[in-house]
Amino acid sequence: MRRILLESLLRRPVTDAAPKLDDAELAALAARIDVAARRRLGRSLAIREVDAGSCNGCELEINALQNAVYDLERFGLRFVASPRHADVLMVTGPVTKNMRIALERTYEATPAPKWVVAVGDCAVSGGLFAGSYACVGPASAVVPVSLAIPGCPPTPTAMLKGLLTLLRS
Repeated sequence: MRRILLESLLRRPVTDAAPKLDDAELAALAARIDVAARRRLGRSLAIREVDAGSCNGCELEINALQNAVYDLERFGLRFVASPRHADVLMVTGPVTKNMRIALERTYEATPAPKWVVAVGDCAVSGGLFAGSYACVGPASAVVPVSLAIPGCPPTPTAMLKGLLTLLRS
């Protein structure tokens, strides 16, 4: 037991290195998103995230948007607790049969103009769960999707670039 404890104290943890970020590129992306949001909406963009049955990989990356590295608020974007205050619904995961009605109601509660962004391969095409007895299918099978951001899971930078594309459309 002592040997195992000593080895665990002396060995470095087995983890991946943090991703290298180009701060200049991220700052330029932040400025473009802020300008596009204010031009399109006259205010910051409000986002409501909806987990329609995912494995939570995409949610981890969406939560990374709020950490100190990406700091979503500086981009002129914010997450809201109610779909009644949202401009964008970010849907993750394949839509399960149990979440279909909840997603439809969330979509109906979101005021117009509204956009739906399918985040991750599962929300875009059903991903690994396509054809499952428990799934209705991708987000587009239940609500109209404005933008698809593929990846398993997509990176926070890819999501920010996707939101910029949405604002410019």
